[in-house]
Amino acid sequence: MRIWFRNVWSAVYTVAYGLWVTLRYWLKTYDPERKTFTQHYEYPELPVPVASRYRGFHRYDLTTCIACDQCAKACPVDCIYIGKERVTTGKGFKVTCFAIDYTKCMFCALCVEPCPVDCIFMGATHDLSCYSRDGCIVDFSRLPVEVAWGRATLNPTAVALSKTIAEPVHGGPNQ
Repeated sequence: MRIWFRNVWSAVYTVAYGLWVTLRYWLKTYDPERKTFTQHYEYPELPVPVASRYRGFHRYDLTTCIACDQCAKACPVDCIYIGKERVTTGKGFKVTCFAIDYTKCMFCALCVEPCPVDCIFMGATHDLSCYSRDGCIVDFSRLPVEVAWGRATLNPTAVALSKTIAEPVHGGPNQ
């Protein structure tokens, strides 16, 4: 009988303690000194600080890609599309399309490891907001190299401009 009362007391105490923790954090949200996210960070103008191992939107270097399709094969959700054509003057391929569909991507970074020339890696871009699903498909071969490779931010304006260019940006290793 003593064990039964001890179990009942343990259950009641555990539930009460959990409710107390919930109530404590609920009351903290009504602190008048608490700031909103945009008061802490000037988000649209300044990038949000992220951890060093943050897996943001990809960075891609067209100039070193050899079009081996290893990243597309390693992707578990098939969100990477690579278009390539054989180079007539030498051996190898020329990348004509390197698109990632971010409506499918789960940012697992499994595409980064198999790349033999390290031309794709996870960046630190926090947000790529758009109003349509078409805006979530980024063709890195049509972006300027400084935007795609990460010396500038990958923002919705640059992605929208990449959809208007008629021919892909060239300059790969086989050219």
